[in-house]
Amino acid sequence: MAALRAAGCVFAEDEAELILAAAPTPDAAASMVERRAAGLPLELVVGWAGFLGRRIAVEPGVFVPRRRTEFLVEQALAQAPGATVVVDLCCGSGAVGAALAAGLGEVELHAADIDPVAVRCARRNVADLGGQVHTGDLFEALPGGLRGRIDVLAANVPYVPTGEIGLLPAEARDHEPRVALDGGADGLDVLRRVAAGAPGWLAPGGCLLAETSRRQAPAAVAAFTGAGLRTRLAVSEERCAHVVIGVGP
Repeated sequence: MAALRAAGCVFAEDEAELILAAAPTPDAAASMVERRAAGLPLELVVGWAGFLGRRIAVEPGVFVPRRRTEFLVEQALAQAPGATVVVDLCCGSGAVGAALAAGLGEVELHAADIDPVAVRCARRNVADLGGQVHTGDLFEALPGGLRGRIDVLAANVPYVPTGEIGLLPAEARDHEPRVALDGGADGLDVLRRVAAGAPGWLAPGGCLLAETSRRQAPAAVAAFTGAGLRTRLAVSEERCAHVVIGVGP
């Protein structure tokens, strides 16, 4: 614990407990403490992240799910409580898809990511829910049979402007894949592509949800509206979370 405190870990005692619980041997625990003290995110040290009551497996090179993204899942469950076909686009670890499937019950779950490391990790997290994970660029990754059938399309797209990547906390900047962070010049390149393509994949009345920032929210809403979706913005001030929700005709 002293090593964690010295490294500036604010919750050194809690982190030490998690590391000891995850370590199979004292030597392994010492090695994990060293990695954490050197700046590796705690979730990557212990191999999992908490997300809506589930333990989501994570590994180096995979985006660590944020607690604020739980708000996106909650909004999806409220918007479409009877959904039977769910897609987690830009899935990363698969946390969003896993949480949606757990909340909805019996669903057809698909997840997709362009990063093979993320795809491998997501498969670990959705396997017990019967989920399928696909590799590819956005909708190109999805089976054609999903066209016009998706009730919930959750897309936790990268939305950090390229010029602001260097301003991120070191844990994200140095340890997470750039493809999971970089959203282009204004941070909305991927969101616009998803919004434009979504109507052809949504079931009648199906919904698209994407996380964004307060500053980007007006432009994100405009992108959804421009794609022909009935759009609203949901905000959780407590979690600093902004989710754009678009419903198809």
